[in-house]
Amino acid sequence: MWPFSSHSYLEVARKKQAQRDDAIRVARADIPQECFGAHAEPYLRATAQEIVERISKGEWTASDVLDAYISRAILAQDVTNCLTEVLFAEARAEAKALDAEFAQTGKVRGPLHGVPVTFKDTFDIKGHDTTLGFSSHADEPRPEDALVVSLVRDAGGIPICKTNLSQLIFFFECSNPVWGRTLNPYSKSYSSGGTSGGEAALLAMDGAVLGWGTDIGGSLRIPASFCGIYSLKPGWSRVSMTGVQGTWPGFEGIRTVAGPMGRSVDDIELAARLVFGKQGTEYDPAPLPYRVPDMPKKLRFGFYLSDNFVKPSPACQRAVLETVEALRKAGHECVEFELPQAKRAMEIFIGITAADKYKTLSADLGNDPLEPGVAPLVMGPRLPGWFRNSLAWLLGKLYKDEVFPGTMRAACEKPVVEYHRWVRQRDEFVRMFYREVWDKYEFDGILAPALALPGLPHGSVQYLSGLACIDLMYNVVESPVGLVPVTHVRPTEDALTAEWTDVRVGRGHGSPLVERLLYGSPNPLRPSDGGKGGKAGAAAAGSGFYNAEKMAGLPVGVQVVGRRWEDEKVVEMMRVVDRALGPRDFGPLSWKAQGK
Repeated sequence: MWPFSSHSYLEVARKKQAQRDDAIRVARADIPQECFGAHAEPYLRATAQEIVERISKGEWTASDVLDAYISRAILAQDVTNCLTEVLFAEARAEAKALDAEFAQTGKVRGPLHGVPVTFKDTFDIKGHDTTLGFSSHADEPRPEDALVVSLVRDAGGIPICKTNLSQLIFFFECSNPVWGRTLNPYSKSYSSGGTSGGEAALLAMDGAVLGWGTDIGGSLRIPASFCGIYSLKPGWSRVSMTGVQGTWPGFEGIRTVAGPMGRSVDDIELAARLVFGKQGTEYDPAPLPYRVPDMPKKLRFGFYLSDNFVKPSPACQRAVLETVEALRKAGHECVEFELPQAKRAMEIFIGITAADKYKTLSADLGNDPLEPGVAPLVMGPRLPGWFRNSLAWLLGKLYKDEVFPGTMRAACEKPVVEYHRWVRQRDEFVRMFYREVWDKYEFDGILAPALALPGLPHGSVQYLSGLACIDLMYNVVESPVGLVPVTHVRPTEDALTAEWTDVRVGRGHGSPLVERLLYGSPNPLRPSDGGKGGKAGAAAAGSGFYNAEKMAGLPVGVQVVGRRWEDEKVVEMMRVVDRALGPRDFGPLSWKAQGK
C-alpha cells in the first residue's frame, strides 16, 4: 500500500464489508439447506437457455434456480472474496414476482427469465453504490440502472450481486482498499486476474449463470483465462456504456468496452444478442443489432506463439498449439505468422494513456492508499523526465533490452499538440495492422496466447505490467476478441527449458528484463552478462514468477480475434474452437477445489 494515506478509508472498508457480510448472513439463514448440496446441481449445470426452457415447461421455478445460485455465490465469496454489493434479498423478491407472473400468464418474460446475472462493480444498479473500489464513492447509491442492467431485467434476468475489481480499473490483479483481494478459485496463492477478476472467480465457481465486465487492456480476457471461463471483448460501440462508471471520464484515446462473461459460448451469444445495438436515451451504442454471420465451412486462422514483447510461458504456448492441432483435425486451416510491431502497440497504449500523468485516472483516490500492483504505473509518468529517460537508458544497456525501455520513455506527460500526434500514430498503427495482417493473409480469425503467464502470484503485477501487451494490442486496433478456456497447467509438460531461460535459444524472445523476471531470477537488479554464462547473468530455471509445479491445475485460455465489426463472427469462431477442442474440464460444475 502507498504509505502516505490516512486511515479513513479503513472505516469505509469495514462498513461496506460489514454490510455485505450481513446480507450474506441473512441469505445463508433463509435459503433452504438443501440448496447448499447435491440438490442444487441440476440448476447449476444448466445454461441460461436451458434454465428458461425448464421454467417455461413448469418444471422449475425462478425461486428454486435463484436459491441454488445464491448458495454457490456465498461459497465463492467464502473461497475467493469476490463479492461487493449483495442483492440477494431483493433478487429473491424478484424471483417470486417472476414466478407469480408465470403462474398467471403461462409465459416467460424474455430470454433470461429467472436467470441469475452478476455485474462488475462498474455497472450502476439502482439503489446500490458503484464504488469502483474507491472509499470516496461509498454511500452514494445510484439513481438508475445502467442500460445493460435494464436490458437484463427486461429480459427476465435477475441481478444478484456486484463483483470485485482492480483499483483504478487499470492493472490485472484484483484488489483495492475497500473490498480487498480476490483469490483465484484454483489456487489461493494466485490472483483471479483483473480488472474483472471478481466476476471471473464467481462464474468459475457457478455463482451466476452470466456476468458482465469491462475491458480497456485485457480486463475481460485475462481473468477469464486465469479462472477458466469464457468472455467476449466486443469492439467499440456494440454495447452501451450508459450507466457504466469508470476512472477516465472524457478519455477516448483507448476505448473501454463492456462485454459478457460466462460458462459457455451459448451464454456468451445469448448475452450479445440481448445487448448489441440496443440504445438508451443517449443514443449509445451504434444501432447495429446482432447479425448471424455467414460462416465458411473451412476457416482460415492465423496464430502466433509470441508477440515478441515477452515470450509466453510453455503452458500458454501449449494452449495455442493444442487449439491449432484440434482445429486442423476438424478440417480448418491454421497458419503461423509473426505479429507486426507489438512493441509499438505497447508504446502507443502507454503514450496515450499516460498523457496527463494519470491524473484523471487517479482523481478519485482521495486518501486511499495505492495498491502495489498499480503504484509503479501511476507514479512512473510523474518522475522527472531526465530521470525516467536515464533509467530507461541504463536498463537498456544493463540488460541489452531494446524492447521495454521504449515503453518507459512513452510514459510521460504530453501537451495537447503532442497527444494529438500520438493519437495519429495510433490510427496509422491500426491501418498498418489491417494491411499487414488481415488484408495480407486473409485470415478469418487469429489465435493468440491470453497472457505470458497462466496465473500471477499476488503482488507480482508491480513488476510485470508489460505482460499486458499481448492483450492491449487488440484494444489499440479495436478488434473484437473472445476468450476460450483450453487446458490446465501440467508440470511435466510445461516445465521450463533453455528455450525460455536462455535468450540465445529458440525464438519469440522479447524484453530480456521482463523475461528474466518470469523465467530466471525475480531480482530485477541482476544484469545481463552478455550471454557469457557467468553467475551474474545465469538464469536459474524456476526462480522466476513462472513455476509450473506451483501453478499445476491453473486454467489456460486462448484469445480468438476478429476484424472490426465482426463480433458475431468471433462468437461463432469461439464455438468452432470450443467444439474442436471437445470435452474438457471447463463449464458448469467443473470447479472442484481451491489449491494452495
